[in-house]
Amino acid sequence: MCAKNKEPFKNHITSLKEGMKAPDFKIRDEQGRERSLKDFKGKKLVLYFYPSDGTPTCTEEACNLRDHIKELQTKGYEVVGVSPDDEKSHQKFIAKHHLPFSLLADTELELARNYDTWGKKQFMGRIFDGIARTTFLISEKGIIEKVITKVKSKEHAGQVLAPEA
Repeated sequence: MCAKNKEPFKNHITSLKEGMKAPDFKIRDEQGRERSLKDFKGKKLVLYFYPSDGTPTCTEEACNLRDHIKELQTKGYEVVGVSPDDEKSHQKFIAKHHLPFSLLADTELELARNYDTWGKKQFMGRIFDGIARTTFLISEKGIIEKVITKVKSKEHAGQVLAPEA
């Protein structure tokens, strides 16, 4: 009996696309302040989803955005990270790496589900549910202008700043 050829596993990718209205949210940041999409009305927003504070790749991504924050701000962007970590974890992560932006504590995965960044992933041969590293560039009017699903943690700011191909 021959085994059927299975298609290779593909990590989850968000269903949200450019041109769609960004889902609204109400969630606490690292200081316990409730934040919503409306807080960023009139500003361009880099909303980036990452799996966990303190892991090597997540740290590389956050530090890359930190190191290029002036360029991002010059282009009018405000940066906000989102992970399932709690407020205390975010406070430590921000302090340790001197991050000049807020992190949202999505402990109930509500924001991850609304932005469709929660799903099946494979890492080192193991399949599990988790955050699909994804970044949304949201316009001043709350419209998704760009979705980055193939995030390069060491070059992430460049991906954000790169013009559309």
